[in-house]
Amino acid sequence: MSTDPQPAPMFPNGLSAAEAVRRLQTEGFNELPQAGSRSILRLVADVLKEPMLLLLLGGAGIYLALGDTAEAILLGVFASASVFITIVQEARTERVLESLRDLSSPRALVIRDGERIRIAGREVVRGDLIVLSEGDRVAADAVLRDCDDLLTDESLLTGESVPVRKRPAAGEAMDAATVAGGDDQPFVFSGSLVARGGGIAEVMATGPHTAIGRIGQSVTALETETPRLRQQTRRLVVAFAIGGAIVVAITVVLYAMYRGGWLEGILAGIALGMSMLPEEFPVVLTVFLAMGAWRISQARVLTRRASAIESLGAATVLCSDKTGTLTQNRMMVARLVLPDGGVLQPATATPEAIAPPFRDLVATAVLACDPQSHDPMEKALHALGADATAGATLQRRYGLRPDLLAMTNVWSRDGAGVAAAKGAPEAIAKLCGVDGGALAALQARVETLAAEGLRVLGVAEASWSGEALPDTQQDFAFSFRGLVGFADPLRPEVKDAVAECRSAGVRVIMITGDYPATATAIARQAGIDPERVIAGPELVDLDDDALALAARTPTAFARIMPEQKLRIVTALKACGEIVAMTGDGVNDAPSLKAAHIGIAMGGRGTDVAREASAIVLLDDDFGSIVKAIRLGRRIYDNLRKAMSFILAVHFPIAGLALLPLVTGLPLLLGPVHIAFLEMIIDPVCSLVFEAETEENDIMRRPPRDPQEPLLPRPLVLWGALQGILAMLATGGVLLLAHRNGMPDDELRALVFFSLVSVIVSLIFVNRSFSSSLREALLRPNRMLLLVIGFVVAVLATSLTLPAAAALFRFGPLHADDLALTAAAAITTLIMLELSKFPLRAALSRRADKPDQVVKAASPAR
Repeated sequence: MSTDPQPAPMFPNGLSAAEAVRRLQTEGFNELPQAGSRSILRLVADVLKEPMLLLLLGGAGIYLALGDTAEAILLGVFASASVFITIVQEARTERVLESLRDLSSPRALVIRDGERIRIAGREVVRGDLIVLSEGDRVAADAVLRDCDDLLTDESLLTGESVPVRKRPAAGEAMDAATVAGGDDQPFVFSGSLVARGGGIAEVMATGPHTAIGRIGQSVTALETETPRLRQQTRRLVVAFAIGGAIVVAITVVLYAMYRGGWLEGILAGIALGMSMLPEEFPVVLTVFLAMGAWRISQARVLTRRASAIESLGAATVLCSDKTGTLTQNRMMVARLVLPDGGVLQPATATPEAIAPPFRDLVATAVLACDPQSHDPMEKALHALGADATAGATLQRRYGLRPDLLAMTNVWSRDGAGVAAAKGAPEAIAKLCGVDGGALAALQARVETLAAEGLRVLGVAEASWSGEALPDTQQDFAFSFRGLVGFADPLRPEVKDAVAECRSAGVRVIMITGDYPATATAIARQAGIDPERVIAGPELVDLDDDALALAARTPTAFARIMPEQKLRIVTALKACGEIVAMTGDGVNDAPSLKAAHIGIAMGGRGTDVAREASAIVLLDDDFGSIVKAIRLGRRIYDNLRKAMSFILAVHFPIAGLALLPLVTGLPLLLGPVHIAFLEMIIDPVCSLVFEAETEENDIMRRPPRDPQEPLLPRPLVLWGALQGILAMLATGGVLLLAHRNGMPDDELRALVFFSLVSVIVSLIFVNRSFSSSLREALLRPNRMLLLVIGFVVAVLATSLTLPAAAALFRFGPLHADDLALTAAAAITTLIMLELSKFPLRAALSRRADKPDQVVKAASPAR
């Protein structure tokens, strides 16, 4: 949007066609630019940086040099699969600007060369005169040159559900500081809806220069934060890789010097490096988040970025928009007040309780509405008194004027006439000549209703004898009929959802563009109970530290502009909060993207909000947020179980890769065996943990400390203990069989089968830290049965299928060999279950001290 003062229209009849074409060529279409995306070559280059992939490719090259084509091809297939999966995942890019373009480029009726023509919204140019009618979507930011009783719905930009009144410009200029919202502005904004009336406006800004365009640019300028778990797993892999590289270098040198040539030494080093590198960590993280996204979709919640699910378990603050999120984004008649002070709540009243005076008040209010209205308050009145206009004919309308905020409709029915008026209570009181004590009483009632967060209209009625109608509304002899209070009702599920968030230690903060009184009333209805309501003008005077301090107490924010929403989210993040943000309008898009977890409403929400968010509630059920938080916590619990399992598995794998070098035994596990274990069996086994049900206290805990490492010291020690016992069991099988003179091929098969059996036993050990072995065995988990079946099938195939046996260099095994592998697995399982008792006690002590966790999750950390 231009910051220079804008002149009056250069062309009274609109732009000429030639001038419009010139401006279109010079300034571009009325749309937003495409978002850039990474090329396939760039994606492949990024994938090739992964250490496990480099090890696979290196091993394939050495096998090829040694003439072992089959194993080289197998490792190449593993590497290619890794590249393909990563590219498919990374190719799903954001499409925020495409949605903005669709929203900001409706069709438009413009005046060119003195004629009205309808063109595509993207062809509107600066200086065009656009004709606005009820129900139209405004194509660009413009200044009103003429209008009649014009109301526009700017909720996409402001979050306010009530349309705002417009007036013609009186020399005002539109610049970058001009913002939507508020009555009696001479400006209309791209993407807003004409709720009533019409007018002619001169376009001042198109495309990226509009208010909606600036929001789009701020969204694309924001970088989506890398999830903490992904950062932690990356650091774990790097740490293991550095340590493994040192060990591998020593191994290669020693092997080459004492056991054979350099190529064999490098091959042994690659096997050891692959056994020590926990590349499954990011793989399993991806699997958990993808499966979590699928599970939550069953509850009508779409996860656009699966990585956001893991952040839900650590969420400490939920910033919620009011309109369309806490409320239903529709108006309903909440109060009817008679002149004598009688009050009725239509939503809870029985038909018998609606006395004739209340029915007359509703009928008069409906007569004061447009018969075919887009105004949400008028639609609410029509829904309450649909038959009020039956048999009546509309004779004349008197629209709102800046000097009298009231409108009047004159109707005739059966030869009699009636004038019905509604508007601001003070305007209606003026029309009715109410003054003195009666006016003071009326003002007190209005203030009472406003304190409840209601929008209040006054209603009046006058008879008409059928003679010539007066020029103004003031010439009717009106009688005051009462007040009508409107509310945007709270969603029925919100109160329970807020209560459950509070029990889980998640603070709910309401951020709205509505008035403080309305914000306070809705917050109290929702159970947020704010101690303080901060309005936008007050927020301007707060620095970031003061803002963060204010947000630590139960707070609501009102009259907030889009950039202020973003500032609130940023301030909360800066002081250590993990922020979830809900919203549905264009004005919510920047803060949705900046938050750790952006949650958009899918039904009422705009495409822009949906595309900027990480999670979309398809059914607009606020309670689904609680389901998402519960799932995020469950995922984190189960992810830790899987990580402990993976850490434990690497001990026996690395031990078996290193043992031949230390003892002089033949090299049994090569890169093919280890790649098979780590890229297939480990991730598949980890699916068992993803399918584990949630713990009973999962929503009674405080949020986890996001700074806590994914693998804290107790969990590392527990994983190491499992791994050492598993390594002793499989190493014992190896030494025992070698001492008995078993051939190398059979020994390799026996050790591999023992290792896989021990890995399966570790699954049962890690299913739960608190349940007993009996519960771990009997606890229902269909995925566990599938995994065990898969493992049995793989092992049977590797023995019975000659091609598979030759590829893995396996010899035949006998019944006593298989019994030995089972004994190793059962022994490991029993010993580890006995070792869980001290760990279980430690976990119980930690659960009894939730205050420590709350302190760790506080902004002071």
